[in-house]
Amino acid sequence: MARITCKRKAPDAALFVGSGKADEIRALAQMHGAVEVLFDQALSPAQQRNLERHMELPVYDRTFLILEIFAQRARSHEGKLQVELARLHYLSTRLVRRWSHLERQTGGAGVRGGPGEKQIELDRRMIDEAIKRTKERLTKVKRQRSTQRRQRERRDTFNISLVGYTNAGKSTLFNALVKAKAYAADQLFATLDTTTRQLYLGEAGRTVSLSDTVGFIRDLPHGLVEAFRATLQEAVDADLLLHVVDAANPHFPEQIEQVQKVLHEIGAADIPQLLVFNKLDALESQQRPAALVDTFELDGKPVSRIFVSARESEGLDALRSQLAATLLAAHAALNKSPESDAHLDVPGY
Repeated sequence: MARITCKRKAPDAALFVGSGKADEIRALAQMHGAVEVLFDQALSPAQQRNLERHMELPVYDRTFLILEIFAQRARSHEGKLQVELARLHYLSTRLVRRWSHLERQTGGAGVRGGPGEKQIELDRRMIDEAIKRTKERLTKVKRQRSTQRRQRERRDTFNISLVGYTNAGKSTLFNALVKAKAYAADQLFATLDTTTRQLYLGEAGRTVSLSDTVGFIRDLPHGLVEAFRATLQEAVDADLLLHVVDAANPHFPEQIEQVQKVLHEIGAADIPQLLVFNKLDALESQQRPAALVDTFELDGKPVSRIFVSARESEGLDALRSQLAATLLAAHAALNKSPESDAHLDVPGY
């Protein structure tokens, strides 16, 4: 309904923005009839509590909003468990007497009962137990995913993972390449659940494994990275990363930087990448590249780049050719190594 920005040398310890700016936000919210206030930053539990008291409105931060979006998008059992774990970790830090029911409960029997246990301690214990149960259930799912990965490794399958900033068109590209029906929409985090399909590359005469993964975003909350560790493991175990970029977004350099940051955090920074600049159809005629295939400097190194339009199927043949060439090069390198003798005649690699 309205947006306001604030520049400070350092966040205010109590209200994050300072009392004067908090008054300004409250007046703006009242003028527009807003029912809640959202901060595009991570707030401490105390700051969130103080802001709600000051503005007399619910106050939420960036982490809460991302968690809410994730909760709406999760479809699989694993995705729901991951979102639930991240939400529980977030809630466990919010128990700082934000609610009036957190008074001390009466303990013992009769008049001489002791002070008892505080409601906040009960809530914290319940959340801790829920976190433990959710982690145990996720561990079972993780074992299943590890078994699937080991089966692919035994078949010596070449694994390719789609990574990129959220809403760059990864699922649309995935569907175009493997003729799948994965959910794709023009929205943040349309995909939370990893989907893997086989992709046949005619020029190489072989099949590869292609996985669609969760999208990244600026300042991705650490709790979400931890909760989605099993899903992101598909990217860590990949032989090649297809880094999908929204070519029509003017901020794509910053988005590439954020994706690289998350890849470093999860231990996938050293995996070879192929840059796929998607949404070629959304570019103006003067913005269209002279060649669909060129190179782009990534972390100081030249990386192959291909322009495609997943929606219009433009440039997909060039992408398949590049993937086939990469696969053949990897296969040739494997055959040259002394350790690879046992794998020379393995079909499908």
